[in-house]
Amino acid sequence: MGLIAREAESRGIPSVSLSSAWTISRSVNPPRMVYLDFPLGHTAGRANDVQSQRAVVMAALRLLEEARQPGSTVTMRHRWSGDDAWKDTVMRPKINGDSGEIFDDDRVERLATPQYQSSADADRVTENCRTCVWLEE
Repeated sequence: MGLIAREAESRGIPSVSLSSAWTISRSVNPPRMVYLDFPLGHTAGRANDVQSQRAVVMAALRLLEEARQPGSTVTMRHRWSGDDAWKDTVMRPKINGDSGEIFDDDRVERLATPQYQSSADADRVTENCRTCVWLEE
């Protein structure tokens, strides 16, 4: 997302990236970033935790308004758990306790072609689609 944010900024659109992957995000140098040390996919806080989600959104809006230097970052103080043990197993294949076998990666398959949530979304795509500027053939 940091690369998209940089492109948006180059076109005059201010942006803030939400991230839970510090090294990946810093390597692409987003214009502004709110970092939350949570598992991937939880960049705006825990599911159904309105209070922490609101805190992340408000931090992003403040950063958008107040940041004066490129690469400005806010690190949220929220914690996923009481310790960092969750980091030892995140993004690793799960092991079957009974057989000791490692399960395959359970993430969704990555495809080289765009994927759409519905056929109606796919039908809206045209050669001159202004929202598809990031896709290249």
